[in-house]
Amino acid sequence: MTGPVIRALSASDAHLFDALPDPLGAREGHRLTRFRPDWKRVALRDGEVVARGAWWGGPDDAEPININWFDVAEGEEEAGAALLRSAPRQVELEINLPGGWREEAALRAAAEARFAAARAAGYELLVERHLYRWTPERGLPERPGRLLFEAEPDDAVFFDALRRIHSATLDAHALRAVEEGGLDQAAQEELDFFHWCPSPREWWRIARTPEGDLAGIHIPAHNQSGPIIGYIGVVPEQRGRGYAYDLLAECTHDLVEQGAEFIAAATDRANVPMAANFAKAGFPITRERIDFHPVGRAPGEE
Repeated sequence: MTGPVIRALSASDAHLFDALPDPLGAREGHRLTRFRPDWKRVALRDGEVVARGAWWGGPDDAEPININWFDVAEGEEEAGAALLRSAPRQVELEINLPGGWREEAALRAAAEARFAAARAAGYELLVERHLYRWTPERGLPERPGRLLFEAEPDDAVFFDALRRIHSATLDAHALRAVEEGGLDQAAQEELDFFHWCPSPREWWRIARTPEGDLAGIHIPAHNQSGPIIGYIGVVPEQRGRGYAYDLLAECTHDLVEQGAEFIAAATDRANVPMAANFAKAGFPITRERIDFHPVGRAPGEE
């Protein structure tokens, strides 16, 4: 068997990306995602596409943020690994999966083939996540009315709140940022992401108790695919009162008032309390996502 040939695509041959079957329904999951043809790569064996990857970023980004779509044909885990290893950009890998994939043998085998290729390329599992999608027929969650919400133009207030929230967080991405660079890095990464989003800065909200104490923050936002629950966070000293639900309900209402016809959201699978809040607020799980991150490999290194 000859080794795979790895090539980047262009507008003229972008059709090659569609040559593989799609057993995990990635195309449906990415129906609102816009990929650049030159950020797509395929692995060919004897002229046939046996693996593919699509790197993704915002329309003005010079470099991609992550690998948003990755597939391998049956038995072609090494070709998928070669595709990832040869890429000039080493970024986080997201593998999107249909709900219930663990219970169906064919879906589980397809998913595990992608996991194996990622690990062979030097990627490690970071986190498993639930993906949600609220639509109007689910009904708006009731606002408990226990907190007072207000705009806050000073980023320093949000930075301080994020540092406090991340000091006792369950979020895997935040925990990795804290490990790499401390609470300041974790807070700054959040702020940078929401400034990158095309939604207005004026949407960000802080929440206070009737006594004036900070309870938390919520950030309704739009990413490149539409409206999202950007961030829900309760400061440690206010936890145990169910305020995360209050923040989520308010964030949902704010997005609908801004014209949202659907709202996407995500949380770590291990974050059981937040998953319960999404269920209570009428957010069904529509898909799952497994995030891998590259470890110990230089860009393009084989």
